[in-house]
Amino acid sequence: MFTSSQTTESTTTAPASVWTVGDHTVRRIDEVVLPARTGAWLLPGVTTDLVSRTPWLSPEFADGQGLLRLASHSFAVEVDGTRVLVDTGIGNGKQRAHPAWHNLDSDYEARLRAAGFAPESVDVVILTHLHADHVGWNTRSEGDTWVPTFPNARYLASRTEWDYWAGVEMEESRRQMFRDSVHPVREAGLFDLVDVADEGTDVAPGIRLLPTPGHTPGQVAVELSSRGESALVTGDSIHHPVQMAHPELCSCVDIAPELAARTRNQMLDSLAGTPTLLLGSHFPAPTAGHVRRENGGYRLVPAPSGATPLDG
Repeated sequence: MFTSSQTTESTTTAPASVWTVGDHTVRRIDEVVLPARTGAWLLPGVTTDLVSRTPWLSPEFADGQGLLRLASHSFAVEVDGTRVLVDTGIGNGKQRAHPAWHNLDSDYEARLRAAGFAPESVDVVILTHLHADHVGWNTRSEGDTWVPTFPNARYLASRTEWDYWAGVEMEESRRQMFRDSVHPVREAGLFDLVDVADEGTDVAPGIRLLPTPGHTPGQVAVELSSRGESALVTGDSIHHPVQMAHPELCSCVDIAPELAARTRNQMLDSLAGTPTLLLGSHFPAPTAGHVRRENGGYRLVPAPSGATPLDG
């Protein structure tokens, strides 16, 4: 469906974490480690006692004080020469109500280039949903104007997601996010809406969008498949691995919490015991793993960088 550009640049930035899924190569492009207080704000139902009773969370996903670790990153995928980016993080220099996101200044773009994903070489940008920490690098500043960071890419979002936000009254901070990170892409003619079927919709060879409503009405997960191997990028259907042990835990920003919990349970049930690699959109390193059943819930068996779906 899409063709590839060939620009590749490198810097001294540390190599990205990499996983293989058949013929696909998946790289985690780090933006920023989120502040320690983020977990308590995002998942208010998580107590230090609950974390201590889930020992497999430490030390990768929680610290010694029971605080959750969270991160912001993208996944960059090579598919038959096509460069695909899943979500674009918080972005630099954006005016945001959330203090940790306001006027961020990260070296995300340098990391993209070091991974061989110079912005002009990206062919497809998939937005799992239209929240500020998933669309920020859609654009970059050029003087007083916001312009598409990926000028040769098609930006994809679900039509259900777009229609929801187009039809509700948004607070000013969210309107600002649309003004600086979504509307400039639409105005440049690069924004495509996808009708996502219940069984999923293919958007490139070996890449399928799956509906995962609840956090937002039109959120999608991204399924990668190649040569009998598969992986799933969660979006915010799972913010943190603690929600695998306790799928009923919802985030403070879920629009439909009960639906979000059902979606999460269905996703985890479908993945449990399979070789499919789960890639968490906010999971800190090691970020990826395999889902296993445990104590009436689920756990993540980490798959460090370099692992394949069959290493679980």
